[in-house]
Amino acid sequence: MASSLSLASSPSSSMTVRSCSFFSHPPKLKLPAESVCPSPCATEPQRTVRPTSTRSQACVSFWFSSRRGLLSTTTTLPFLLQLSKFVEGSFPANASELNPNIYTNIKQEIRKVVSKAKAAGVLRLVFHDAGTFEIEGNSGGMNGSIIYELDRPENAGLKKSLKVLEKAKTELDTQQQVSWADMIAVAGAEAVSICGGPTIDVMLGRLDSMEPDPPGRLPEESLDASALKQSFQKKGLSTQELVALSGAHTLGGKGFGNPNVFDNSYYKILLEKPWSSAGMSSMIGLPSDRALAEDDECLRWIKAYAIDQNLFFEDFKGAYTKLVNSGARWRSL
Repeated sequence: MASSLSLASSPSSSMTVRSCSFFSHPPKLKLPAESVCPSPCATEPQRTVRPTSTRSQACVSFWFSSRRGLLSTTTTLPFLLQLSKFVEGSFPANASELNPNIYTNIKQEIRKVVSKAKAAGVLRLVFHDAGTFEIEGNSGGMNGSIIYELDRPENAGLKKSLKVLEKAKTELDTQQQVSWADMIAVAGAEAVSICGGPTIDVMLGRLDSMEPDPPGRLPEESLDASALKQSFQKKGLSTQELVALSGAHTLGGKGFGNPNVFDNSYYKILLEKPWSSAGMSSMIGLPSDRALAEDDECLRWIKAYAIDQNLFFEDFKGAYTKLVNSGARWRSL
């Protein structure tokens, strides 16, 4: 998409392969270290007033508290051996552990090159890199492999976004080497913040893949809600997280409010269903967006986020953090 976030499509309408760009056993990644950080789980703290959502139970879960440095785990017995190896020295690196100033420097350099007009493309880059993750085989994910996948039809237009970040990365690499995976993950978070969205802290320490991820893992934009939910479940993402991440479509000029403002306009417009009017269907969103509004489970979350922007921001932060940690391989400290 030339001007939209395209979490659900490629830029060119002439492409035959279209994906809902949030995003075979693949070849093993040629990574410089063996440490693996499993993706965070779908479990979330209880809230007083929230719609209920069916969570994927296939995801073995880990998450970190950036404030307290604590590792919390939800796991089952078959994973204890991997947990032992994980605890022995493979924690994701806190920014201060890599370099006291590197996280701040990364954000500063990104903000020099990413404007509101470029934010949608940068965020799309995140979804297309991380969206290849699948629980089965623990393969794909946030590993920088997108740099090898730019010629795929579903990634058309992303060369420009990568070029935007390349300038910042080149400058940062003179101070301390930063992986593409970290660079893209932080850039997406900054793109959201630049456009008025929530501040999202991103852990550092991801390792880059040395080869592309398998093709065909991004959901196609023509999928109905049921197929979309199944696709996201394979990535360890719940229906609630699917709907929260879809809210990023508010950026990029696809008819969901101001294209340079990150807010909850996406959900308000989904409830209005303006595409029902003659001639409007091609002007508002993508088929996958409109499909969400026809699904009862998705609709509960759409209504919640349309009413409460703070709730949307909170849930988007959690879903984004989970997405950019999915499938990541972490450098050992």
